[in-house]
Amino acid sequence: MGNTLINYVEFKASNLDKIKDFYSSLFGWEFKDYGPTYTAFSKSGLEGGFELSEEIIVNGALIVLYHEDLPVLQEQILQAGGTISKEIFSFPGGRRFHFTDPSGNELAVWSDK
Repeated sequence: MGNTLINYVEFKASNLDKIKDFYSSLFGWEFKDYGPTYTAFSKSGLEGGFELSEEIIVNGALIVLYHEDLPVLQEQILQAGGTISKEIFSFPGGRRFHFTDPSGNELAVWSDK
């Protein structure tokens, strides 16, 4: 089985325009919008994105791993004691699912396959 590496980080944001202004002016990050509720960033050292959220943001970071075979990895996570918190779904560019580890940390796994 291949490596499953951290590939992307996703944050929550209460205002996408303000968050884009903040990070682009401070650090030179570049943004690409995917509809009114999501913007992806690059030129940060690790690609990621911000999802618009109306909820109070407590822990706004979601670490996203990459793996070619989502169903196989999903089963392995279950066998190892993890929990699937969001079943496999499609998004522009691929598919992904979310899981929690035995301590309750939520991560996501995506694939372009």
